[in-house]
Amino acid sequence: MLDTFHSSSNLINIFTGHNNCVNSIDYSTFDDNQFICSGSFDNTIRIWDIETTKQLNLFKGHDNDVNSVKYGSNGLVNTILSGSADKSVRLWDIRSGQQILVFNGHRISVNAVEYSPFVIKNNIGNSNVICSGSCDKTIRFWDIRSNNNELRVMKLDDEIFCLKFMELKKKANNNEQKSNDNICVNLCYGSIKGSINVWGEHI
Repeated sequence: MLDTFHSSSNLINIFTGHNNCVNSIDYSTFDDNQFICSGSFDNTIRIWDIETTKQLNLFKGHDNDVNSVKYGSNGLVNTILSGSADKSVRLWDIRSGQQILVFNGHRISVNAVEYSPFVIKNNIGNSNVICSGSCDKTIRFWDIRSNNNELRVMKLDDEIFCLKFMELKKKANNNEQKSNDNICVNLCYGSIKGSINVWGEHI
């Protein structure tokens, strides 16, 4: 870890424990504490206390490289989402250290996972949506409470390597007042051919 805000920045912390390449990290705060999680080619996910550098949790379940990890937010702060070269997407409970669900459907390595801002209604109430991008040239959307079938599959012409939801402001006409209706959620993804693509409404 580096302090990047000063010209005299130095290496602050080193977190050791993985025995192969660390491929993905994410950051979270909870109860005034700061944590990072990491996914590695050693097939594991680990949680670290930033202040002490101690490893707090170790998650095992993937059968191949962990390519992407993401902390949940809002009502999902106690969860981590992961995508792996074993073709699966997995949801983990930080408190228990246990795997909650496995989402299968991708045919090749999952390179990116993301919690979406969307909520759907099902027979047990409201449920959050997650999405995943893969080398099988698809982005898949899943109901976080069910690992049955995908909610939607976007079939693309290129392998997907990263995902990011963005809230973009629409350009309002002179007669329109500013409101939340002028905000649209778009999905941005990066592909192996070098392009960055934005999927959603025109702004």
